[in-house]
Amino acid sequence: MESTRVIAVRHGETAWNVDTRIQGQLDIELNDTGLWQARRVGKALEEEPIAAIYASDLARARQTAEAIAGPRGLPITTDSGLRERAFGIFEGRTFADIDAETPDQARLWRTRDPEFAPDGGESLLTFRSRVTSTAHRIAAQHPGELVVMVAHGGVMDVLYRDATGQELQAPRTWELSNAAINRLLWTPQGFTLVGWADTRHLSDGVLDETTV
Repeated sequence: MESTRVIAVRHGETAWNVDTRIQGQLDIELNDTGLWQARRVGKALEEEPIAAIYASDLARARQTAEAIAGPRGLPITTDSGLRERAFGIFEGRTFADIDAETPDQARLWRTRDPEFAPDGGESLLTFRSRVTSTAHRIAAQHPGELVVMVAHGGVMDVLYRDATGQELQAPRTWELSNAAINRLLWTPQGFTLVGWADTRHLSDGVLDETTV
């Protein structure tokens, strides 16, 4: 089977990114900066021979994908498997809120306990399984082609770890910037990393949040 080239893009900025407020699977739209970032991504990718565009069904990812798809007249296929991790009771709260109100859960979250799930949310193990199975399924449908996947910071983190063999608990040393362009190659043996966190198309307004 031929390889599939994948461009993975984290959505543009939202007001909750700025506030360090956990969005998880809440449906938050892009702010003005995020809309500008989305347009810049679309411009940066306008010469790429994109065969298909996939996006999380959450608004912030769909809006970013629309800026890539619109000039091409390509449809967007939404897939809930590309959603951000479900953070349960953490959603809608700031990092400081979580530390103050649920310190025991905050400690497990910050130490990346793979089996820990916030009340009502997903564990890292469950989240990784969902994202990797979705990304492999999509890539396998496009041998020899280039596809775009627009999703979230947590999804980008899972893809990076999958492509580089990083463990779930390994400290993050890579960027997860809003509207960054990340490049991967897929074969039936899995993903490999081609390029990461390209933000040359953005002159300012780039945030590097750990969650979305």
